[in-house]
Amino acid sequence: LTQAPPASTTKLGYPPPKEMASRRVLLGLLALPAAAVGTVSSLTFDVAAAKNRPVSKVITLLKDMMKQLEKEAEEDEEIYDKMACWCETNDKEKTKAIADAQARIEDLTTKIEELTAAS
Repeated sequence: LTQAPPASTTKLGYPPPKEMASRRVLLGLLALPAAAVGTVSSLTFDVAAAKNRPVSKVITLLKDMMKQLEKEAEEDEEIYDKMACWCETNDKEKTKAIADAQARIEDLTTKIEELTAAS
């Protein structure tokens, strides 16, 4: 009598490729600690290489841009404060000058009318 292969095997009696791959990975992971006991790990973190990665360059660029924006914001705030002060002072001076000029116009108009009436 022939037995039918189990559901988890192919027609030839081998496990399906996905199951075989997972078994290989599992065996590799089990063998890894045993192999690492007598050797030094070849996995190292290269700081220079990490700084040269495109993402690291973009992050560095964004940080530099942020510093520049903060510096420019401080400068802009100082200029704004100076302009606001100048505008207030200038507005007060100009308003007073306009009021003085209008009063002088009225005085001169009255004087012209008096001199015209007298002649």
